[in-house]
Amino acid sequence: MLKRKSLLFISALILMLSVLVSACGGANNTTNSKTSTNTPAETEAPAPTEAPVAEYRSFDTTKGAVQIPVKPLRVVTDYYGGELLSVGANVVGVEPSAFDNPFIAEQLKDVADVGAPINVEKVLELKPDLIVVMYDESYESLSKIAPTLYLPYGTASDIYESVRLFGDIVGDKEKAEQFITAYDQKAKEGREKLKGIVDENTTVGIFELTDKGEIWMFGENSGRSGQAVYNALGLKIPDSIKKQVDANGGFFQLSKEALPEYAADYMFMTVYDPEKKGEAIKQLTDLAVWKGLDAVKNNQYFENDFDTFYRYDPLAISGQVDLIVDMLIARADENKK
Repeated sequence: MLKRKSLLFISALILMLSVLVSACGGANNTTNSKTSTNTPAETEAPAPTEAPVAEYRSFDTTKGAVQIPVKPLRVVTDYYGGELLSVGANVVGVEPSAFDNPFIAEQLKDVADVGAPINVEKVLELKPDLIVVMYDESYESLSKIAPTLYLPYGTASDIYESVRLFGDIVGDKEKAEQFITAYDQKAKEGREKLKGIVDENTTVGIFELTDKGEIWMFGENSGRSGQAVYNALGLKIPDSIKKQVDANGGFFQLSKEALPEYAADYMFMTVYDPEKKGEAIKQLTDLAVWKGLDAVKNNQYFENDFDTFYRYDPLAISGQVDLIVDMLIARADENKK
């Protein structure tokens, strides 16, 4: 009797195990069937994976070697907005005066103002992976946010060095060379347009008048359209001006009385007058020494907007080439009437 009960118990146990195994197998089959028949939209999204680690490389600066991204994705700068944009960088923050630069204003419409001097907290909010600065007051703090390159003013001496430098920084040397090719072509076309308009021996002087009445002269690579006028278009700088600016770092202050000593056939004058008072330019143009200049008497004097012609980034220089050519052609037509 006991043996029979044992056999019945074992049989029942085997039957229960069979049912359990069958149920588990059925559940698995149902799941597999559902996965195989789902459309992509219905399929459960895979678990998120970690973002790939950016590649880094060493970049030498005056503060030593800095490890920077091979292809930076979010760049903050103070005064190098135009340089970075010329090689296609994604600039997410820049200093406030850049927004007054007509050559890059449209590209900066969605870019943040990081202040001047640069505001560390604002930079932190932008989550850059590279920071490039002309001034190093906050270098140590910025370096804790992201790799930071300190490139003091004058690191690059002309448009070619500048474009290639920043093309290297953002990891796009090819784009830098494309920019240079287009710039050289524009300069060549500009020189062709000026043939018969401006004689090759005609001289051009570049000056600036400040709101304090100071007058400065500029050479080839110090802004105020020098690179466009002298380097791209090949117009001639007076020997008297070249001697002084070369000996004084690219610019030189002179007195109003000394203007005739630095006379040029054409004069380009940027006027720094932030409050738009017009007092300094009126005082200058009322002087007899000014009225006696050949450029003034021959209607070959040009008063230029500060924000447009002060700039010396690659995009500004390229744009200035077009402006200078158009100004000279228009004035020549005007003087024929």
